Amino acid sequence: MTTHTSHEVGRDLVPNLLDAVRHDVRIGIAVTIGLAAVAGWIVARAMPHGPATTVQALIVMLMGLVIGLISGWAMRSRWAMLLAPLVHVLVIELVRWGVPGPSVGAIRLDSVYGVLALVLGRGFHGLVGLLPMAFGAGLGAMVSQPGARPASVLGWVPTGVVGIVLVALAVIIALPASTPPILGTDGNVLPGSIASLEKVRLGGADQWILLRGYSADKPVLLYLSGGPGQSDLPFPRVMFEDLSHDFVVVGWDQRGTGKSYASLDPVSALTLDQAVADTIELTQYLRNRFDEQKIYLLGESWGSTLGVLAVQRRPELYYAWIGSGQMVSQRETDRRLYHDVIALADRTGDTTTAATMRAFQEPPYVDIPYANAFVMGQYERLYKPYTPPQAYIDRGNAAHLGPFGVMGSEYTFVDKVNVARGLIDMFTVMYPQLQQIDFRRDVPRLNVPVYILDGQAELTSRRDLALEWFDALEAPRKRLFSFENAGHAVAFEQFQALHQRMIDTVLPETYTATP
Repeated sequence: MTTHTSHEVGRDLVPNLLDAVRHDVRIGIAVTIGLAAVAGWIVARAMPHGPATTVQALIVMLMGLVIGLISGWAMRSRWAMLLAPLVHVLVIELVRWGVPGPSVGAIRLDSVYGVLALVLGRGFHGLVGLLPMAFGAGLGAMVSQPGARPASVLGWVPTGVVGIVLVALAVIIALPASTPPILGTDGNVLPGSIASLEKVRLGGADQWILLRGYSADKPVLLYLSGGPGQSDLPFPRVMFEDLSHDFVVVGWDQRGTGKSYASLDPVSALTLDQAVADTIELTQYLRNRFDEQKIYLLGESWGSTLGVLAVQRRPELYYAWIGSGQMVSQRETDRRLYHDVIALADRTGDTTTAATMRAFQEPPYVDIPYANAFVMGQYERLYKPYTPPQAYIDRGNAAHLGPFGVMGSEYTFVDKVNVARGLIDMFTVMYPQLQQIDFRRDVPRLNVPVYILDGQAELTSRRDLALEWFDALEAPRKRLFSFENAGHAVAFEQFQALHQRMIDTVLPETYTATP
């Protein structure tokens, strides 16, 4: 009778298992299903909205490639190229069922918005996850069946092309983001200047800020972008270049947006109260970092809602509030916009638009992201005709930032996807939380100087409410800077005038240098 030591049994176990897999296709199929399912569960739990950072995207690519190789080898068939991705996707969809956000929610092809959500969400995930998996499965099948390999060099061309594409994709994904340095007249980095992209921890989540200033000793100006969900990092660099001569200008990708898209999860933490708390925590960080008693706060659109709430909660942290595209009541604005669009459609005989709006029913919309996307598509028809300053047009064209600024150097490849993906998903979560806010009722007073940038061509549904609130608002000092040739994005469109008002009026009236 022959006895085997435990060492011998262990040594023979792996070869025996591999041999069993190679000689029983049922085991190979089971291995493929098991691996793809486990990987799908891990991905869905770790990143419910898909890979959201460079590291996550590269991990998903590598994981897909390895699972594909093993699956193709185990099944000894190209059918693994279909089975492994299919099981992987099904498990991901089941595990993350109910996670909010159009990019992972029900697939809708009835609008451009729905198609965009599909491409940015599942499409991007498929590119970095399923394509490597299918490619790996094909290679694995070839390795396990030498006779299935291409008979000539020419037969390897399709496989080689896909391999090159995947390598190129990995390289593009890995390319870092940066912001250009501030240069002196000699072409070298200006001594004492600051130009950096930095990750900060706010409310337990990693978020990104952009810092730009010709001197780090200048007052700090924190800019809050619009949306909710919009990432504006390249725009402060370009449009607030003038301001950065006299301020340290800080841009911020808020929780769930752009470079901070990964912090969308857990969605339960994405609340209005947390957004205000993040703003205050970032303010405290900037005060300590630059040794300032207070900072200036500038908000655009949704940023003007967030900023007012932060100033109301902690007025002692801010020299002044500057509102651009000032929002007052999102629900009332939406209601007025709803009727404005229908009235315009009726006047122009646009029965399709009128019918679509009436199908949405009066706000607050049930189908919030899609209804709002449709209404935003009507804005240009509602604006009063105006021509922004030529300097704004020239600077924007020269920057070549592309739609939503996605071509800005401040974004990695994944960040570029997140710019639009964050606007879609973060908006869906945050926007319903704004429906009960009405500053005419909730913010009758601010205990800081208030400066409002008023675009006379702004939509009346927004401008009328802003002027009404401003007239009734109590504040230590308040001023309205009104511009004929400006709409909603006054701070950008009138960037030269903003700079002049800041150094001629706001600074002299409010700033106290730290001893």
